[in-house]
Amino acid sequence: MERKNAYFSRLKERLTLLARLFWTFFRIGPSTFGGGYAMLPIIEHEVVSKKKWVNEEEIGELISLAGSAPGGVGVNAAAMIGHRQAGIAGAVSAVLGVTCPTFLIVILISLGAVFFRDQPKVEAALKGMHGAVIALIAVAAYRMAKHAVFDATTTISALATVSVMLFTGVHPLYLIALSLLCGMAVIQIKKRLGLQANTEKKAAINSCPELEYYI
Repeated sequence: MERKNAYFSRLKERLTLLARLFWTFFRIGPSTFGGGYAMLPIIEHEVVSKKKWVNEEEIGELISLAGSAPGGVGVNAAAMIGHRQAGIAGAVSAVLGVTCPTFLIVILISLGAVFFRDQPKVEAALKGMHGAVIALIAVAAYRMAKHAVFDATTTISALATVSVMLFTGVHPLYLIALSLLCGMAVIQIKKRLGLQANTEKKAAINSCPELEYYI
């Protein structure tokens, strides 16, 4: 009897966690109207500040990995966080939660476009949303930079990547692959020269405390 009660207790806890994952990302999902990166500040607020599922150091790495992997960055982030909390079932719950609002929004917009697509007020509302989306993406970029840019190497890499993307037509996939190779090469060169090779912001500050005042 005690085993049965313990089993049902664990099952209830697991189902509760899956429901929380689904509902959390279901509420985040509507922000995907502005693209996956517009969703990242909201994801960070929910999973770091409110739910405490991920800490501030880990969310930067998670977002970088989600952006590098194939697929939408918001969906990738949801899958990773869900998997971390409850395995494959958690990943499925989080992905379903974050994608369901998108389907509902698209259906509603498709139905509404037939009747309101030529209305000036609708066009004005969409233009207003464009500005909000830009702000959300800018905040996501700033918060990622806080964790990812912490020394001369990462600063040069970030500036070079932004410059190439702004002024050339190079595909982002090539930049990601090149960045991986350059990162590994720089670390190996530093180690051979006997220099400190930091791969995280915290390690960089520990090896050079004065950096904390600049990053």
